[in-house]
Parts: sequence; C-alpha cells; structure tokens
Amino acid sequence: MAGASAGDRDKANSGARRRPGPTRAQLEAARGELLPDVLPGPGDPPLRVLFSGINPGLVSAHTGHHFARPGNRFWPALHAGGFTPRVFAPAEQNLLPGLGLGITNVAPRATARADELSDAEMVAGGERLRALVAGRAPRWLAVVGIVAYRVAFTERTAVVGPQERRVGDTRIWVLPNPSGLNAHYTPAALGEAFAALHRAVEKPDPP
Repeated sequence: MAGASAGDRDKANSGARRRPGPTRAQLEAARGELLPDVLPGPGDPPLRVLFSGINPGLVSAHTGHHFARPGNRFWPALHAGGFTPRVFAPAEQNLLPGLGLGITNVAPRATARADELSDAEMVAGGERLRALVAGRAPRWLAVVGIVAYRVAFTERTAVVGPQERRVGDTRIWVLPNPSGLNAHYTPAALGEAFAALHRAVEKPDPP
C-alpha cells in the first residue's frame, strides 16, 4: 500500500482480518447439531479439570468451537482465573488438553437458548456426563451454570462453588454461567469465581 499512512495501513489490515459472522440460515442449519468434546489425547497431561457447558449454542455448533458466541465470557474468565497464560480465542480450544483441561456439555444438542432444552434432556445429559467423567477421571468436573447442575444432577438446592457430591474420585465445582446475559456476575466477579476453582485445583490432594 505505497504512500499510505501507518494509520491507513492499520485500518486496512484490521479490515482484512475481520471476517463476517455466520448468516441466520447458517445458524439455523446448525440447530440440533452435536459439538465434539475437547479431551486429552495420547501424550497430553492428565485431565485436571473438565469444564462442562450447558449445551452448545448455534454459533458454537456452526464453528465447531465451544463458547464461541460473541459476548460469552468463558475464555476471558478462564484466563482471569489463572487457567490459561492469555485469553484464548474459541478457535484455540485444542490448546487446552496440553494444560490438563477439557470441555464438554451437559446436553449435546445445539439450540439458540439453553431454555429450549427440556428437563428430561438435562437429566439424560447429566447421566451421559457422569459416564464420561467416570471414564476419563478428571480431578475436577466444573459445571458452568448452576441451574443446569441443579437439574442434571437433581441437586435442587446446590449453590455455586464446591459440591459434596463426587463422581468416583472426581470432585465437582459449579461455576456461574459466563453468558453475557448473566447480569448477576460482572467480568471481575466471574474471573474471581474461576480463580477460586483454580486455587482448589492447585492444592495438592490430601494424603
């Protein structure tokens, strides 16, 4: 771009990097799709924390990336909590297994909103999640959303934080929903909720 100022070049480069989001038709086509879990493979360290969202949103189902909807605060909170060295983009989710982290969902079916799921789907999803945890044996299962946990695990009075219940030797922690629609938690409060889990994860197991 000969003769262009540095500011003009920056604007042009920024525009070149910016990609249009999915169309409404593409999102509708993703409805009901399944999103693969992010789990360790051969050579990855042991699974320290398996994060479980409620279910995939349409943007996540379309892109193949968890917590991908613009405005979702999962990735910033993960960094603020001390789990990642920087804020990962959703497309960098495959870096998580190298840190001993994974992602799944309670219910596998993609919807525009979590409230489109029935209680029966959530209960069935909880059974599937417990089976996954039993097979993978993470140190912690972190369910991202208190309402989802209460329904899927039939723990109607559960609150955010560590739970008495376990799945085998796996301990359970419930985190706030990081959706931008969750006005009860500011970004700072959400980051602290993730940091509380991180402090628990970093503690050595009792003898």
